[in-house]
Amino acid sequence: MKVLAYTSPARGHLNPMMEPLLELRRRGAEVHLRTLAPAIESVRAAGLEVEPLAPAIEDLPHRDHLARNPIAAGAASFATFTRRAPHEVPDFEAALEAIRPDLALVDCTTFGAKAVAEKRGLAWAECRPYLLEESGDGVPPFGLGLRPRGGPLGALRDRSLQVMVRWFDGRSRMPPVNAGRAAAGLAPLADVAESRHRAPLTLYFTGTPFDYERPGLPESVCMVGPGLWDPPGSEPVELPAGDRPLVVVACSSEFQDDGAIAAAALAGLRDRYRLVVTTAGVDPASLGDPGDAMVERFLPHAEILPAADVVICHGGMGVTQKALSLGVPVCVVPWGRDQLDTAAHVVEAEAGTRLGRRRLSPARLAAAVEKARACRPGAARVRAGYEATGGAPAAADALEALVAQPAPR
Repeated sequence: MKVLAYTSPARGHLNPMMEPLLELRRRGAEVHLRTLAPAIESVRAAGLEVEPLAPAIEDLPHRDHLARNPIAAGAASFATFTRRAPHEVPDFEAALEAIRPDLALVDCTTFGAKAVAEKRGLAWAECRPYLLEESGDGVPPFGLGLRPRGGPLGALRDRSLQVMVRWFDGRSRMPPVNAGRAAAGLAPLADVAESRHRAPLTLYFTGTPFDYERPGLPESVCMVGPGLWDPPGSEPVELPAGDRPLVVVACSSEFQDDGAIAAAALAGLRDRYRLVVTTAGVDPASLGDPGDAMVERFLPHAEILPAADVVICHGGMGVTQKALSLGVPVCVVPWGRDQLDTAAHVVEAEAGTRLGRRRLSPARLAAAVEKARACRPGAARVRAGYEATGGAPAAADALEALVAQPAPR
């Protein structure tokens, strides 16, 4: 079996794909990948055939961190997807012609590639590394960081907010959908509901109780737990010595200008905890003297998270779920994008705490971390829920079953 995987130029969208792809490779599949250029070396070292995305796609980075509010930031993100979509169509088509795969695994934010997969009638699956956006049946509107609220007041709240959500969907979510479809030669779609679940299979990288119960979810959506792959480090990590509890602080792998989280942790926690800080896109020098804290741009999560007492992060699904998959509670300071909702799910699952970006201070962060330490039972429940999904082997099973289905007539 030949497999072609296609991602957006973001590590948070590549990394979850890797374990199912590596599992397919172990089962004898020939696996090819198109992804961001900086990740090529590590993917190739893992044993997959890989080439970079077209440069025109990577030349369109996200600038949503410059927006003044969450709605403007969301609109900026979708505007970037809209600009990328026409470039993805010829790039994905060229990869299909070169490889002629039996199966395609396509990232949910590559709207041009998804349109091509649909038009050609491929055996294809959508890779979804963040939370579903559907609301209803007790699930609150997406994007606002709301927790479920039962009863008539909760239903009234959710219905009222749907007016704003529909406005945002029409203005921001639909343009990339239809930009990809136009570039692929497909007719436009009328609304967001029509654009969802068009793939024969969706690999949904989470599990309950982290995600809310979703009555009526299509059978094509397969929960497979979190994506846990990270490129290995060049040398073993030696954690800071001492008896104080260890707190890991992780900034976004894709630049979001969230260095204030690390700065607040360094200012407010060093006297009580050992600190390991990964800054990713943030220059460590901008944080000042780290004292006895370990501060690096990148460290393999697999080597540092198991020892953590608490993980502080921006609310990216990758690091949040990696921590919870180990039963480590999290303190989330949501910075943008889908992170308000990730934080709400953390709190609802009693697996950690949330501190608003505008309320961030060293003292408040220290208090939120102390409260998060009491959330280990909730984190353990989330971990068990992830394990129950079957993880990468279950994802590979679903992909193989998709290929084995008779082709539609």
